[in-house]
Amino acid sequence: MSHITIYHNPRCSKSREALELILQSGAEPAIVEYLKTPPDRLTLEKLMRDARLEARDLLRSNEAIYQELGLEDPDLSDEALLDAMLAHPVLINRPIVVTPLGTRLCRPAEKVLEILPANS
Repeated sequence: MSHITIYHNPRCSKSREALELILQSGAEPAIVEYLKTPPDRLTLEKLMRDARLEARDLLRSNEAIYQELGLEDPDLSDEALLDAMLAHPVLINRPIVVTPLGTRLCRPAEKVLEILPANS
């Protein structure tokens, strides 16, 4: 059985859809409700690196705190954006899914199908 982890927000429809696709594949993923248990900096950096994302790619720009913190500034470094996500996990886009075949930000949720092992 393959190990699959989903960084999940149960209030997010895309996150729920990705989780449902994983469950339909027969897998039982580890579910990390990242708003309750946020990733640390090393984990967040690894997720970004493995998914081949920049910090800005992982940032939710439609959250009020995004505007309040002035995160739209294109001159902000990845370090500054990571600091904001670590201080305010609601800024981390979701769902992020990790499988033996890769790591993806699953927006749209069907992106999870790219990394689901055949016999989860």
